[in-house]
Amino acid sequence: MTSKNHWESIYASKAPESLSWYQAHADDSLRLLQAAGLPLDAAIIDVGGGASTLVDDLLNLGYQRITVLDLSSAALAVTRERLGARAAAVQWLEADILTATLPDHAYDVWHDRAVFHFLTSPADQQAYVRAVLQALKPGGTLLLATFAEDGPTTCSGLPVVRYSPERLQETLGTAFRLLDHGWLRHRTPGGAEQHFLSCRFQRTSPSFA
Repeated sequence: MTSKNHWESIYASKAPESLSWYQAHADDSLRLLQAAGLPLDAAIIDVGGGASTLVDDLLNLGYQRITVLDLSSAALAVTRERLGARAAAVQWLEADILTATLPDHAYDVWHDRAVFHFLTSPADQQAYVRAVLQALKPGGTLLLATFAEDGPTTCSGLPVVRYSPERLQETLGTAFRLLDHGWLRHRTPGGAEQHFLSCRFQRTSPSFA
């Protein structure tokens, strides 16, 4: 099964509220976003945000330039239906972030909660970093959440990479500077506790490093 088919199957067969990563509100992501002090016209891309409620909260706060990218058309459809008429205010991209064609230096904020940790090969990790460097403005904000070192070793039947702030900084490279990080104890709908690392980076270099 391809990665796309894997996620399409999950979203087609299960309610979003039953999935382990579900959050009623992405409070930790919002905290990091607001810590960046960005204006409401900042361009934000939420990578892997298909069925996430982050876009709802961003719209409620008044952010005007939001893009949601996800591999799964079913996940994107969930959120478009939930938003109703407000979905027209959002740009929706169905794409694999490793191969997506994104506009150069178009975004002030790149947000990713729980996509990067599924990239277990150095080649895929570096392809992801190149995508960020292409699409994020120099000086822009990278908000990245992954499983922490004491988090799960698998998710949805797939292996993951667990990170410390230092390992995440090393993996991203010197084109990013860690500004802030925190730890999140996420309670899944099934009652299990998962430990996440949330980080705020600034893009400091215009070239790949």
